[in-house]
Amino acid sequence: MNDRLFVIAIGGTGMRCLEAFVHLCAIGMFDNEEINILTLDTDQSNGNKGRVERLIELYNKVKTDNPATPGGSPNANTYFSAKLNLYRFYTDYSKASRSSYAKISATQGLQREVENDDRDLADLFLDHDTVQSFNLDHGYRAQTHLGSMLMYHGIIEAARHYIEDKERATEPEKQLAAFLTELQQSGAGARVFVFGSVFGGTGASSIPVVPEALKEAVSLISQNTIDFNNVKFGATLLTEYFSFNSPSDAQRWQEKLVATSDYFAINSQAALQFYQQDRTVKDRYKRLYHVGWPAQELNVSEGASQTITGGAEQKNACHVVELMCACAAYDFFGLDDAALQNATAQYLYRSVELDDNKNLTFKGTDFVSARNADEFLQKMGSFLVLAHIILSMHGGALPRVGMSKDKLGTRGFISRLSEFKITDYNELKPEQTEDIDKYMKEFAYSTNAGALVRGWIYQVYNSVRAVGASKFLFAPKIFEENISALATMDPCKEIQEEKKTGLIIKTDSRTKYDDFVKNLPNSRPNNEEQSVSTMKERFLAHMYRAINATIPFSTKL
Repeated sequence: MNDRLFVIAIGGTGMRCLEAFVHLCAIGMFDNEEINILTLDTDQSNGNKGRVERLIELYNKVKTDNPATPGGSPNANTYFSAKLNLYRFYTDYSKASRSSYAKISATQGLQREVENDDRDLADLFLDHDTVQSFNLDHGYRAQTHLGSMLMYHGIIEAARHYIEDKERATEPEKQLAAFLTELQQSGAGARVFVFGSVFGGTGASSIPVVPEALKEAVSLISQNTIDFNNVKFGATLLTEYFSFNSPSDAQRWQEKLVATSDYFAINSQAALQFYQQDRTVKDRYKRLYHVGWPAQELNVSEGASQTITGGAEQKNACHVVELMCACAAYDFFGLDDAALQNATAQYLYRSVELDDNKNLTFKGTDFVSARNADEFLQKMGSFLVLAHIILSMHGGALPRVGMSKDKLGTRGFISRLSEFKITDYNELKPEQTEDIDKYMKEFAYSTNAGALVRGWIYQVYNSVRAVGASKFLFAPKIFEENISALATMDPCKEIQEEKKTGLIIKTDSRTKYDDFVKNLPNSRPNNEEQSVSTMKERFLAHMYRAINATIPFSTKL
């Protein structure tokens, strides 16, 4: 029996790693899987958290419109093949009485001598004017010694509240309890992967304590406890890869304590030394994937007048290291049970090659193992081609004057299929095709006032282009940003490296869009093989088979 899969994303960086993971699910890297996802943060309004949660909701709308079966069911050999179940939990520091450590730890009704002793003990380990006083609702601000304690007790506290009065439990407490119930029912067949960074606050604080906190919380909500020694945990140890402008003196004074990226490298070193030595980390985790970024850090200040500590404004651009973290989860979930019988944590890393000019070159084998590299390239490439067919060739994201909506995007492409006597999808509802268009915009690009707005894969590509990387998976033309050029792009051809054939007259031998269209009647979906039943599922399965049958991607290209 296969293990059940669980993902926990912690803090802003963990949310962006989860975003990359969701897109891996969309391209079809997790066939026949049902994955339970928990978003865990101190900041309920965090922009990165909200963005990935909306992405998962959109993912599920693409899979199904039936409210009786939210998220549909797992499929195979198609896009959006995994079923995703989303659970949201955050430790609530929004109330005035819980806004800082000093207020949370305040004791009442005790003898004054005892209260003084409590304060003296806290002051011994935590600076009173900064660490104990800053507002917690934007995270732990690189104060991992404080964050580990508060996150652990926050999870336990939520489980206790839920058990004491389920009817009055808050929605986050109910969501956490539902996730814990799924974990408990999976028992030793649970495989849990944690996304988080080690240079900041919330992620670095939580990675060491999450397994123990979940163990204790499960024992509270269920009498059928599980042996956590048999639950397989993996995690990313993501070190610093972005920076932001230093906070002003005025902001430091106002907010008591503001994280600064100047200390990210030191924070990473300290955290890694701790994880290497800590017995709980070594005993609970089977694999720890160390991911770093040796090149120029990405500045995410984006012209902000002050350091953004969290909240809705924290919507950092996506980066290639987050895709690497998502692929680490893919590796972990794909390992045989026998490979995870190690008594203590194993640390892994993968390096990226440099070309002759010392520029980074990103190939499929830089993200996944050699045996899975062709599949990774094939699925990522085919999904990117489909995105451009919908957004570029059929104008789903481009301004087209005088054209009605039924001639644009997925709807326009379906109309084109009628020319080849493929009318199977004519009855798809406008809202169904609009959901596909929306997801493709999140994945690739959209436009606003005639200017291109980078989606996830464009942002990832931009993060490597910014450091002069010589290659990122596919030919660079597929990441075109000129609006006029996009309108005339043939994505089937441009995603391939240009190769000329012939001795005298050189001809372009790349597969073209016309070849893909001609292959459509011969690539109809196989309902049984691909586990598809609805019209929308069959449409996506049809496109998957047709594109993959037309354009061969390979690590050898």
